[in-house]
This record gives sequence, structure tokens and C-alpha cells, in this order.
Amino acid sequence: MTTATENLLARVEAIRPILLADAHAAETDRAPTAATYQAMYDARLFDMLAPRQYGGLELHLSECMRVWEAVARIDASAAWNLVMNQAIANFAAWLPEAGVKELFANGIPTVAGALHPPARGRRVEGGWHITGQVPFGSGCQNAQWLAMPAQEEGGKTLFAAFFPRQSGMILDTWHTLGMRGTGSTDYRADDLFVPGHLTAPVGPLTNPAPGFEGPLYHMWPLANILGEAAISVGVAASAVDAAIELCKNKTPAYQGVPLSHQQLAQFLIGKSAARVEAARDTLLRTADETYAEAESSRRSLSVRSKTRIQLAVSFAAEACAEASRLINDVVGTSSIRIGQPFERHFRDLHFLAQHSDKSSQRYASAGRLLLELENDWVWLSF
Repeated sequence: MTTATENLLARVEAIRPILLADAHAAETDRAPTAATYQAMYDARLFDMLAPRQYGGLELHLSECMRVWEAVARIDASAAWNLVMNQAIANFAAWLPEAGVKELFANGIPTVAGALHPPARGRRVEGGWHITGQVPFGSGCQNAQWLAMPAQEEGGKTLFAAFFPRQSGMILDTWHTLGMRGTGSTDYRADDLFVPGHLTAPVGPLTNPAPGFEGPLYHMWPLANILGEAAISVGVAASAVDAAIELCKNKTPAYQGVPLSHQQLAQFLIGKSAARVEAARDTLLRTADETYAEAESSRRSLSVRSKTRIQLAVSFAAEACAEASRLINDVVGTSSIRIGQPFERHFRDLHFLAQHSDKSSQRYASAGRLLLELENDWVWLSF
């Protein structure tokens, strides 16, 4: 672990009281609090993926994942905003240099965005007019910028448009079982002018903007997806810790034997902890090896590496959701009480397992690619 990462982890601990104090308000209001968001920004947690040329830290991906997990252990929704709003900012690698300079003019930018569906784009002098609405705008209430996919009317040109948050309209559509505090609501733009230098083509990164030549940017968006999976690990690890603490102090009704002395509880705690450790190790090893490929090639990841990431994140989300079910079996009625942490861990982890890039369908996507690779799947073991 680098000194920079150790410093960031110390800063996470320093803002822990703010994250904990605001977690309930974020859940209730279905949006991150300004205080939590600003605390993470002031702690430089949004700097981890940003290029050094523009004042960022540009850390190794696995180092970022350790910090994201640490935040997720405290509050999953805050961690989700942290990952998403710095990761989406990295699509600036596709912008013209003038667009990057505007985006970074006031420091490291935070950007909320979504990938689908594309808005309608109408070409005008100097840029585009866009009209559309996208869901899953995590953190859009506090992010400085919004990003929106767009497609030219009557044409095939597909591009991403960046515009200040104040230029869009934040809607109230986020009503969910889990991850309520992410504020992942819809936002829209109505005939909004976006200058050409704040639009970027959608496609492989072949000519990155100055400062964006490093491996993190060639891994986009797969580096982001690994970060999302690290949140599942953080939440599940927190659930295991809470269960261990409860077992030390709880004797279930009608049993007379403390949970810590019951073999079934010991078995389930061990089994859940194993799943969390396996998920973390799988993600970190995948991050290390795919980052090394991107660092060496300076190109988009190979199909093999993309498949490996897909399998790793799907496994991590699944294993961590299973760990929460095992934990609930351990803690009994404590799992159903609001005020105990377990019901939120359960909701958040099962919500995360349904995310489009980690759901069961993604196993099928990876399996299809493995079949196309024929018997060459054994590379996953090395």
C-alpha cells in the first residue's frame, strides 16, 4: 500500500463521524447530503482517478478500490457517489483539450452521468442542442457537472455531452428498496445548447486528451465497474463485523447459550467471512492484472480482460449478497429491526447484485465470450 493510499484511508477515518451522522438523512431524503459530499471532496477522495496533469492523484486502480471499500464499510451510498462521480469524470479523456480545461478549470470536477438512453441531438453552429432524460444519475444533486449520451437526429452520430448541473433539471424518481441515499434519480435537458468542445465521441479511446494517456483511462468504464463491486465488499465486510460484535453480546430468546458459543453461528460467520475475502481477493487480483495489461498496451482492454472483469464483479456481488443472507441467519430477529445495521446491509447488497453490470445476465454474457474463446478460458487461472 502506498503512502498516498494510507493518507487517504486516514482521511476516511477522519470524516467517519460526518458519514455516519448523515447516513440516515440520505436514506430518508433519497439523496446524498451536501455535508457528506463536501467532506469527501475536501478529503481529496474524488482526486484518486483524476490525472496528475490536472492536480489529481491518478492512483493504481487497486489502491483506489481499497479506499472505496473503506468508505463503503461506513456508508454504501456515499461510497457509490464517490466512485461514480469521479469515474464518469474520466470520460473527459475523449474530450478536446479545450473541453478538458473547462471541466477542470476550478479543480477536480465531479460528474454525474448515465449511459442510456441517448438524448436527441440537433447540430447547430458551434455545438449541439440536446433534449432528453436519463435515469440513474447517481449524485446528480451535488455533482458539479452532468453528462448525457446523445444521438444526432436522423443520423448515427453518438456522443456524450457535458454541461453544468445548473443547466439540467433534476427530477424526483428515485424510490427503491436499497441504496436509497445515492440519489440516483432521473435528470433531463430541454433544447440545451452544448458547445462542441464539451462533447465527446463514443468509441474506443484512440487519441486521449493530454494528461489522459495512462492505463486508468484506457480501462474506462471497466475500472469504474470494479469500483462498484468493491462497494459490495465493503458493505458485506461491515455486516460480518457487526454480526461478530452482536454474537459476543447476544443470547437468543429460549436458547440460553450465547451466539458466540453456538456451532451453527460459528459456521455461518466463517462461511460469510470466506465469501467476503474471496470477493475482495478476486477483485483486487483482477484489477492488478488488467491494469498491468492497460499499462503495457496503452489500448483498450482485450476481450479476455473484459471477460475476466465481468466474471469478477458478478461473482463479488453474488458472494457478498449471499454473505448477508448467512449473516441474517446468524443474528436472527436482529436482522429485521430498523435501527440495527443488518436490514440495510441486506437491502443494499441485494440491490447491488441487480445492477445491470453485475446481474445474473452478465454471467451469460461472459459465458458466451468464454465459449467463443473455446478452450482458452484457462488463462483465468494464471
